Amino acid sequence: MQESNLTARQMWAALQAGPQRRRFGFGRRPALVNVDLQRSYTEPATFPATAYETDPRQAEHVNALARICRARGAPVVWTYVAYLPDGSDCGVWGTRSDTPDSLQNIKEGSPRAQLDPRLEIAPSDVVINKRMASAFFETNLRSLLTFHGVDTVVVTGGSTSGCVRATVVEGLSCGYRMIVPVECVADRHESPHFANLYDMAVKYADVLPVAEVLATLGSEPIPAADSALHRDQR
Repeated sequence: MQESNLTARQMWAALQAGPQRRRFGFGRRPALVNVDLQRSYTEPATFPATAYETDPRQAEHVNALARICRARGAPVVWTYVAYLPDGSDCGVWGTRSDTPDSLQNIKEGSPRAQLDPRLEIAPSDVVINKRMASAFFETNLRSLLTFHGVDTVVVTGGSTSGCVRATVVEGLSCGYRMIVPVECVADRHESPHFANLYDMAVKYADVLPVAEVLATLGSEPIPAADSALHRDQR
């Protein structure tokens, strides 16, 4: 193992200054997956034990991505975590603590489970209640993306070191090109945030400024879902 006196923030800055790998790039048809942008994690003033803020314009940037994806006919997905009244569907993940702020005590329909009111959620968007870290795990996300002919997944949300990373790793494992807009992900502390930006950029995703993601999504028309599927079937 190499040793270094650099902080995670410094390692991330060095990687940005001199990228080590070529990009995966955007494919033909993207989708936007917004991971757990719910009040329990986005309102530090209301839920200080669990919520965090990295970029104060995160919701604004996510809304901009969602608008441009809808305009291009690309799927927009929002996930949130919420559990049964007894928390039993949280499984072993919910056994390490049992306080009012614990994960398994985010109840369906509670304020902690509500998506952030600053977000612009359209009737055509898909909202998924997930129970584990990855947005792909035991949800219909992968079949939804297959139906729409998606090959590229843009991931926003939180936390960078937790559910965002888990979604990115599983998405890559499923064969998708994973894109992470830097200003659109957040974590409680800068060390895990920057360490995981670094790790995802080196291994699992293209981690890019949101302005570049917006420009790329808006630069070319996206093929219709049916034509994308037909091309894949030939």
